[in-house]
Amino acid sequence: MKKALLFAFTVAAAAMSVLSCRSTAESPRIQTGDLLFVGIPMDYDAENMSRAIAEATSTGGEINYIHTAVLEVDESGPVWVIDATLAHGVDRHPLDTLFKDFTLNNGGRATFKVMRLKDDSGAARHVEQCKALLGEEYDLYFLPGNGRHYCTEIVYDCYLDKDGRHIFDAPPMNFKNKAGEMPEYWTWLFGQLGRSVPQGVPGTNPQGMFASPKLHHVTDL
Repeated sequence: MKKALLFAFTVAAAAMSVLSCRSTAESPRIQTGDLLFVGIPMDYDAENMSRAIAEATSTGGEINYIHTAVLEVDESGPVWVIDATLAHGVDRHPLDTLFKDFTLNNGGRATFKVMRLKDDSGAARHVEQCKALLGEEYDLYFLPGNGRHYCTEIVYDCYLDKDGRHIFDAPPMNFKNKAGEMPEYWTWLFGQLGRSVPQGVPGTNPQGMFASPKLHHVTDL
């Protein structure tokens, strides 16, 4: 089933050679703990999971953010990514790997926005907490506390303030489209997993996290 779902995450990026240069030499403001949001145009013909996410989380803007990754900047210069995908599970890999994994089917260019906490004093600590999750499976169940993580769930669980409280909110999740209907994809997916759609369960999504007032825009890649 993983092979059948893998294409759901091949939805964003440009040529590796071009973006590799931009991610290091032309983006000196990137710091450890920054969040990278991957967005696709609202009219992009995404497939299956990406389309279902867009239907449920879109705010009506021009860009729909469908993935979130944590950035780590090595002192020697490389930029690393910690994220959760079907392809890698919870993994740490070079930024170029993310650009290769997220490729628009139509050859167009996705949007990559770097966001930072307005209070980023705990950034290094947050990243170390993210690393403790490496090796976990991708959370297809979208449920909290089950030993698996999806992309924004990593951020929610690991970005805690000095008192151990979650920095980001986890409102009730919505899987329905704007018409209030459950897309067939979610019914199929959770049917394959032998579970009901976790409508209303507390959770996060890239579109909602991108709009958090606790973040500010740093740069585009």
